Amino acid sequence: MGNQERKHHHHEHDHHHDGCGHSGCHCGENLAHAHEEEEGNELPLILVGAAFFAAGLIAEHAFYAGTASLILYVLAYLILGGEIVIKSVRGIMRGDVFDENFLMSIATIGAFVIREYPEAVGVMLFYRVGEWFEDKAVERSRSQIMEAVDMRPEVVHVIRENGERDVAPKDARIGELMCVRPGERIPLDGVVAEGESRIDTSPVTGEPVPVGVGKGTKVLSGCVNVSGLLKIEITNSIQTSMVTKIMETVEHAADNKPVMEKFITRFARFYTPFVVVLAFGTAVIPSLLTGEWYQWIYTALTFLVISCPCALVLSVPLSFFSAIGAGSKLGILFKGGSAIEALGKVNTIVMDKTGTLTKGDFTVRECVASGDMSKRELLGICAQAEQNSTHPIAVSIVSAAREQGIALTPSGEAEEIAGKGLRVMVEGKEVLCGNLALMEEYNVNVSGFLTDAYGTKVWVAVDGVCAGFILIADTIKEDAKAALKALKRRGKKTAMLTGDTRESASHVANELEIDLVYAKLLPENKLECLNEIRRANGRVMFVGDGINDAPVLAGADVGAAMGSGADAAVEAADVVFMNSNVQAIEQAVSLAVKTGGVARENVIFALVVKAVIMILGLLGFANMWWAVFADTGVAMICVLNSVRLLYSKK
Repeated sequence: MGNQERKHHHHEHDHHHDGCGHSGCHCGENLAHAHEEEEGNELPLILVGAAFFAAGLIAEHAFYAGTASLILYVLAYLILGGEIVIKSVRGIMRGDVFDENFLMSIATIGAFVIREYPEAVGVMLFYRVGEWFEDKAVERSRSQIMEAVDMRPEVVHVIRENGERDVAPKDARIGELMCVRPGERIPLDGVVAEGESRIDTSPVTGEPVPVGVGKGTKVLSGCVNVSGLLKIEITNSIQTSMVTKIMETVEHAADNKPVMEKFITRFARFYTPFVVVLAFGTAVIPSLLTGEWYQWIYTALTFLVISCPCALVLSVPLSFFSAIGAGSKLGILFKGGSAIEALGKVNTIVMDKTGTLTKGDFTVRECVASGDMSKRELLGICAQAEQNSTHPIAVSIVSAAREQGIALTPSGEAEEIAGKGLRVMVEGKEVLCGNLALMEEYNVNVSGFLTDAYGTKVWVAVDGVCAGFILIADTIKEDAKAALKALKRRGKKTAMLTGDTRESASHVANELEIDLVYAKLLPENKLECLNEIRRANGRVMFVGDGINDAPVLAGADVGAAMGSGADAAVEAADVVFMNSNVQAIEQAVSLAVKTGGVARENVIFALVVKAVIMILGLLGFANMWWAVFADTGVAMICVLNSVRLLYSKK
């Protein structure tokens, strides 16, 4: 995507993010609108205002010219603070009195009234400078995130009757062929119809190693074609393609506000009126007792500047949004700040087995044949019988036979025995392929072959005599063991729910050292088990990939789906792991814990600094310059602390 279009999209989508949650807070407005209308004239205004302020200081100190310096200060104040005063008046007219603009206006106008002109203008100057830096930091982090995830194409090379044509993404139709050359990004989701290549999936999945693709391979938009020319049949329109889903997920993530952000919003609404009343009391009560009106009004005005809640209402949502950006770089899509916050508090990670902890790719592990039959012959007979079946186990047996160069000839008509297997005539012999129940139904003796090996056994009998069995097993993902160990080091419990047999479940659980195992579960039983785990251990996260996992994903405190899984699971989840690695679970938990820590650091730091300077102000030690640091300085530090999540190493 060209820079111009990126810039356009950045501005187009900024209004979705309410950075503050407090309708009157000026810093929130800046985050939400990203200074679209002000960006061009903000800095020149600050510089002109600063020049008038400097001229006023020179006029005041170089020679006695009270009127000249006052005029310069008033001009500087109008340039720097006029907009804030106007916003304050608008807020009062809307009934939103106690916002940050009101606090700054009343404090600085009060300073003018008590003839503290340099301090009144200085507060506005440093407030505007600080705000400008905050906006730049926020805008840069936001544009980085949106540019990183905005992989929507400008054009699609579609192959039509009159040759290849470049069309707008919205005009490309499902079922059409599109051409993707080496080095180009795949514009829409599809299936490879022609050609072979390697594709870099890292923009979507975070996985650094390019993967090989060929005819029939499903490919996602946003990935980059590395080597060969590909012709891809379009399966999804631009609205439903992965590039748009990722963009929309990150874009709308800010709408799903975490509890901490909601608390800060409510806190600001009660806190601001409270400090205004307290400042009024500080100005009036001691003055009536001591008669020192100037001192106590100045102290109260300082108190108002200190009390501005900008650091809180800006930095807390920004820390969650930065984490969403950091996650997207790792191929982890968080569907909102509330998902990150909840994930940081989970105690138990509950996982499905097939497709989550294992690859879900059934492969032939072993052939155990009778004495007078070779392993190759056993595999050939079984593949011959199973060659017309679409069952994943049958497909894996046929694939294994072809890999070994076994030629398959057409077999006779197959009879399927529901839930048990097949009876097929192969070269005039009756061949049975299926489970133990099938062997028992046809009175085939398998006593010499019983074994406790891990996996699914496909028994084979020829003319009523057992010829042996083929062991089919799923593969545990390479990163699973290290990832689950890392979760345990974090103090998290692990559990596994599966519809598979107890033997298969126990094998995987022992291999990965999983704490709790529930096997032979029907889809409806999974939610019951999840609730049982929650009652015993507290908050739970469930990770699954199948369509039958959707109810459990919705029922968990945090539901996470493997990106390779069913659409229903991905839709129901709060978090999506695009690379389908188990390691992503630990990365997500780590990022969530870190984000919660950063948000708490910001809140504690802001409140402690403000409280200390407020006390010093009440005791007469802190003036308005200290107050500027307590407001703008603290806000800038908190913003930079939030943005560092974007540069998370892990």
